[in-house]
Amino acid sequence: MLTELHISGLGVIDDAVIEPHTGFTVVTGETGAGKTMVVTALGLLTGGRGDAGRVRVGVDRAVVEARIAGPLGDAALKTLDSVGGSTDDDGSVILVRSVGADGRSRGHIGGRAAPLSALAEISEPLIAVHGQSEAISLLRGGRQRAVLDRFAGSDAELAAYRTARIAWQQAVSDLADRTSHARERAQREQLLRLGVDEIGKVDPQPGEDVDLIAEVRRLENADALRSGAQQALQALTGESSPDEPNAVGLVEGARKVLEATSDERLTAAAAALHSVSAVVLDTASDLTSFLGDLDADPERLETLLNRQAVLRSLTRRYGADINAVLAWRAEAEAELRTLDSSEEALAQLRGRCAELAAATAAAAVALTKRRRKAAAELGERATAELAHLAMGRATLSVTVTQRAADPEASDGLKVGRSWVSAGVDGVDQVEFAMVAHAGAPLLPIAKGASGGELSRVMLAVEVVLAGADPVATMVFDEVDAGVGGRAATEIGRRLAMLATDHQVIVVTHLAQVAAFADRHYVVDAGPGDAVGSSAVHQVENAARELELARMLGGTDGASARAHASDLLTAAGSARPVGAGPSGRTAGKRAARTPG
Repeated sequence: MLTELHISGLGVIDDAVIEPHTGFTVVTGETGAGKTMVVTALGLLTGGRGDAGRVRVGVDRAVVEARIAGPLGDAALKTLDSVGGSTDDDGSVILVRSVGADGRSRGHIGGRAAPLSALAEISEPLIAVHGQSEAISLLRGGRQRAVLDRFAGSDAELAAYRTARIAWQQAVSDLADRTSHARERAQREQLLRLGVDEIGKVDPQPGEDVDLIAEVRRLENADALRSGAQQALQALTGESSPDEPNAVGLVEGARKVLEATSDERLTAAAAALHSVSAVVLDTASDLTSFLGDLDADPERLETLLNRQAVLRSLTRRYGADINAVLAWRAEAEAELRTLDSSEEALAQLRGRCAELAAATAAAAVALTKRRRKAAAELGERATAELAHLAMGRATLSVTVTQRAADPEASDGLKVGRSWVSAGVDGVDQVEFAMVAHAGAPLLPIAKGASGGELSRVMLAVEVVLAGADPVATMVFDEVDAGVGGRAATEIGRRLAMLATDHQVIVVTHLAQVAAFADRHYVVDAGPGDAVGSSAVHQVENAARELELARMLGGTDGASARAHASDLLTAAGSARPVGAGPSGRTAGKRAARTPG
């Protein structure tokens, strides 16, 4: 719910603050004073186009700041969190939209800069702006279908249909791809299968190429290793030439000489040589064992070299090493499963498409049934509302028909015996049509309703939708265009009825409508400067009577004041049950532009 709106630098409004009532707030003012800037400001908050021409002359930018009271809802809180914004202590959040004189727009949510799309995500579910352009949007079939779905409460059916449709369209796309690119797919399949088969015949093992390198290196160096080990063993033990000096003999000879002396230091040296002799003998034993294990196997080496060559042929084609080759094979096998263009595979996919098409058709039928049931009731209830809005001879009809399609079309879906176009919102075409008066033909509202009548049709629909509409704040601009007298009073009463369940903000030029408001703001031109400026202030009691008198006839005489007082009294008596007393005020604030 909107608790405060601050506007600066927008059109003729230099700086103004409005605190809308929780129920019905009205904004009035003379033509040209700038009262529609309130609607423009709220439109900017909901993602409307930022027009540099709306920026007040002499300022850098127009700024609209709104405080929205909680609870915000899960979706809004998620958006708030995504931009790093925060709520105030009372749970409210501040939204800001600015438009520079150069036309560049900026948004802020909860104190953080945010894209305009995020600003719209938060504000659109909370604030609905109904101006002349929004009334015109009711002429579009898509908008009419959305209105009917709101009334029907068909979210579950629509979601089920969309889920089924996505799966069906994906299967259809897969089938079309397999059949239309059969030659390319067959070539790709052949190439992959050749590679998989080649790798399968070689049957490489993970890390095998690395293991082979180590073993081949050992076998290739076997002769050099044997020669070195034999020379070292000869030097240590003299095994093959006992008459030549060797380490064991020399150490043992020195030890015996030292042991034959009676000197303690030399005896200790002899003991040390005994340890040296033991180390030499152990080393000689290790060399003997190494020579026994060393296997110079030319046939084994040749086998390993041939295996290396085979593995290298794989790494040249499929990967940097054997592990990469094995990864390529796994990916190729997965792709082959999707490329299977055999008749058996195509038959299975065609069967899958048929199953999913049947599921989508069933979901479409359920959605159509829900819409048709609601369409009759919406038409009847909206017609009853039009009777209170100076359109008592008009009848609103809501029809639901299925869009025909060519069986060969990509979105063609067979429902029953007919082929229909399965769009993202269903297979239905929704049309609002109107009989303007008895004897008149039934025409689409685009042809059968004037601009003023179209605004009243929208108001009638909004009154009918009010009970189920989640939007907290509704804003109407000139919804009373082209009417007066008793019809204007009924429009005021209908808006007051909406305000029992919603916050309603209305820009109007009719005193009969303004009299129903809980809070009344006036936008009037001050003495102004060269570019003109307007003041926005709340009126109540005598000041409010004076404004209503102006709206009634442009005078502030006793007769006009009395008429205004009578309007307020009559509006208070005619207000629907549950609406607050007309003229109730709280937390008054006003801001006057410099002038």
